[in-house]
Amino acid sequence: MTSLNQDEPYLAFWRERHLCTLTTLRRDGTPHVVPVGVTYDPTTGVARVITDAATAKAAHIRAAGPDGARVAVCQVDGRRWATLEGRAHVVTDPARVADAVHRYAERYGRVPRENPTRVVLEIEVDRTLGHA
Repeated sequence: MTSLNQDEPYLAFWRERHLCTLTTLRRDGTPHVVPVGVTYDPTTGVARVITDAATAKAAHIRAAGPDGARVAVCQVDGRRWATLEGRAHVVTDPARVADAVHRYAERYGRVPRENPTRVVLEIEVDRTLGHA
């Protein structure tokens, strides 16, 4: 496992409200980059993205198989930037989806609309990059 940046300015940056991007790979290997909300729990090393089960990002991750897909999430604010890389899985467990929604509401200051087909993309972070 690569060393993770756990210094306070970096972690504080992940608690601030910022729009992020998620990069997944299509079947042909080209990147698919979309705006998302991301939460990061440095104690478990897990980043989370809530989304609908039918989205392309969820499909790309499912297509990678049971080992999950390599992905990256990134946020930028002026000269500050931070990227989390790792292996993502699509999780449908209602308790884990609810936990992800709660974390999203805490970071972004709003509860997302009700969505019965919501899933959570859980990213097991193994590399951090950035300058906060």
